[in-house]
Amino acid sequence: MAVQPEGAPCWADAMFSDIEGAKSFYGEVLGWTFGESSSEYGNYTQAFADGKAVAAVVPPMPGQEGQSQWCLYLAAEDATATAAKIREHGGELLMEPMRVGDFGSMCLAREPSGAVFGVWQAGTHEGFEAMATPGAYAWAEVFTREPEAADAFFSAVFGYRQQHMEGEEMDFRLYDLGERPLLGRMRMGDDFPPEVPSYVNVYFTVPDCDEAVARATKLGGVLRFGPMTTPFGRFAALSDPQGANLSVIDVTTTEGEPPRTTEVS
Repeated sequence: MAVQPEGAPCWADAMFSDIEGAKSFYGEVLGWTFGESSSEYGNYTQAFADGKAVAAVVPPMPGQEGQSQWCLYLAAEDATATAAKIREHGGELLMEPMRVGDFGSMCLAREPSGAVFGVWQAGTHEGFEAMATPGAYAWAEVFTREPEAADAFFSAVFGYRQQHMEGEEMDFRLYDLGERPLLGRMRMGDDFPPEVPSYVNVYFTVPDCDEAVARATKLGGVLRFGPMTTPFGRFAALSDPQGANLSVIDVTTTEGEPPRTTEVS
């Protein structure tokens, strides 16, 4: 796939204390196969769906042990310039911009409401080689307790336009760059335990949501929500056996009409 435009999701990875356990779980649930670990880059291991790179897993670096979590990377033409914007608009840099060989440059950040994300400036590694196909990335949403802070930050840093999705019981927005929606933003309600921080929830495509949920729970995953059929697909929210949150979605099974949206000025 071509390099994604500035601000578009372009890659996802996660740290796991038990890499072999993660490979076994995601291999069964999403059908992933895995490349060779790169010892030069902390045993970073790419995952493939139908031969195309779709994500990566990596063991934690010393001092970074803790609950596993998926990290979504947003594309940048210049990671250093984007890092400066992140600081300027109230974000925190968790990892300063750094080159990763010829693959590209990256940084890690936390937006003002607490969600962690990455920035990727492509080199030889352009990011996802497939999207919205079985096993590949489908969508992502920023879950936040401070939606106003997240909205202001992401629009200032990446130039997103915002669409408010109408719904009686939810505060949900779509971020876009003038064409297709790129990210969702959901206000976290009282159904989220207070100890759960803001985070970015990544959706992976599956051919059958219910079958994926059955495989995941059999392997020690926890069903958090769903399965539920929506106008965008049938999805479910899960935690994997090491605690990382993710969702699975069958985009071919839909029901109902998409909610109306209004542009936010």
